[in-house]
Amino acid sequence: MKTQNIMIVGVGGQGSLLASKLLGHLLMTAGYDVKVSEVHGMSQRGGSVVTYVRYGDEVCSPVVDKGEADFIVSFELLEAARWLSYLKSGGKLIANNQQIDPMPVITGAAEYPEKLDEKIVAAGVDADIFDALRLAESAGSVKAVNLVLMGRLSKYFPFSENDWMRSIEKCVPQKFLELNKKAFALGRDME
Repeated sequence: MKTQNIMIVGVGGQGSLLASKLLGHLLMTAGYDVKVSEVHGMSQRGGSVVTYVRYGDEVCSPVVDKGEADFIVSFELLEAARWLSYLKSGGKLIANNQQIDPMPVITGAAEYPEKLDEKIVAAGVDADIFDALRLAESAGSVKAVNLVLMGRLSKYFPFSENDWMRSIEKCVPQKFLELNKKAFALGRDME
């Protein structure tokens, strides 16, 4: 199988590392060679975070170059725009429409770009942009955006819901398991 590339992007503290761990577990369990690379930036202070997940018959490098991502899963809209050049032609963007002000916006040195979701779609990107935060809140916690997004990503993958559930059970602490399963289901079943 040709190597497939997924980028998970967001802001520190949003749970992108758990999402990449879950995805890596799912793919390894399915028998693929998997490489996961975490790049942190200033993740502890709300900075940009990106994780590369690559899988196939044989994966030599964990890094995704510009124009190579089959999927970009974005936890925040500005991060989706920041990493869009990494999406290959025919690739898919799955993005939470949440807007988190970066430090230049907080300090007044810049303004958050308006109508980013419309601009992304107008650029011809195959985008699935939705309110993952609202779904996470209805599951029981704003911190479950990561599992809502993984649920949405699962719609575009050939793995069964049971395959995903087994990986969720392995990667999510027991005390948060039911909440995270609910968040995953809300993302997966959203029309």
